Amino acid sequence: MDEPIGAMQQHPAKYWHLLDDGRIQCDLCPRDCKLHDGQRGACFVRGRSGAAMVLTTYGRSSGFCVDPIEKKPLNQFYPGSSILSFGTAGCNLACKFCQNWDISKSRNFDKLQDQASPEAIASYAKQYGCKSVAFTYNDPVIFAEYAMDVADACHTEGLKTVAVTAGYIHAQPRHDFFAKMDAANVDLKAFTEGFYVKQTGAHLQPVLDTLKYLRHETDVWLELTTLLIPGLNDSDQEIGAMSEWIIKELGTDVPLHFSAFHPDYKLRDIPQTPAETVIRARDIALNAGLNYVYTGNVHFIEGDTTFCPFCNGELIVRDWYEIKQYHLTSDGRCTHCNAAIAGHYDQFPGQFGRQRIPVRMGTMV
Repeated sequence: MDEPIGAMQQHPAKYWHLLDDGRIQCDLCPRDCKLHDGQRGACFVRGRSGAAMVLTTYGRSSGFCVDPIEKKPLNQFYPGSSILSFGTAGCNLACKFCQNWDISKSRNFDKLQDQASPEAIASYAKQYGCKSVAFTYNDPVIFAEYAMDVADACHTEGLKTVAVTAGYIHAQPRHDFFAKMDAANVDLKAFTEGFYVKQTGAHLQPVLDTLKYLRHETDVWLELTTLLIPGLNDSDQEIGAMSEWIIKELGTDVPLHFSAFHPDYKLRDIPQTPAETVIRARDIALNAGLNYVYTGNVHFIEGDTTFCPFCNGELIVRDWYEIKQYHLTSDGRCTHCNAAIAGHYDQFPGQFGRQRIPVRMGTMV
């Protein structure tokens, strides 16, 4: 049985208004949940307590871990660096294929063992030598107030911030949230409205609006990820249409990651995506004119590698998350032809590699 809102730790939430019928409407995302006292929204973590909306996961995490930045995945945002990653619980989408469903669909707050203030998170990230902090595992949109406060603390310490998100958010909170982010990897889960409605319980257009906003109205570094699911979103026609939209609306320099699906959550009857499908998708996107297209969850060194779009030289050769060769200057120029490469770079720090370091913050609040 769900724990009552009133019995839980609460933090004031933004983005809501009172309706004429006495309910509160959440204005954070396009779900527009309308709540009576004690009710939670679809995300499960935002709810009504008395006359106001509260966030029940502020300062509470499902765990912290130091990862390579490439695991987010971000291949052109300070490659080789490490990033402190964490999430909370809940999600505002209902993806049947969710591969973090034990966190995103959790209705058990006992899973939120780690507690940390924004300042503690920034301090730990710096202590572990991280370049940045990622809000990930579940969608940070639903814990926006916490993520934005953590971002402020990180920036005070000279750290970067990264949102790994589905981009399902209304215009005003989108402006506030991404003003605090330095980079984002947005899941473009498919390129049909039917897929979004049936497989995620959401809609495509708000995600496309977020992508256009990020690309044209912010300085946030943007990369995209599409999880290819056999028979649902992996046709040549859909991949081609999506690639053409990205080129037209976002430009040729936004990196796109195609990732292989494995059976999970409510889609256990669909087989794992063949490596050939992921490689074919990359070829389609490259032939359409995108400059940087990567493969994920398959072992394909060429698909892990960043190539110069001007001379086709190898810039960053990766084997999974290990960097084998690095041919970029500290200001992001190709060492073969001196062309400026899209992304954010500084002096190559050496690679963090395939490490994964769990971090226990205990009860620092």
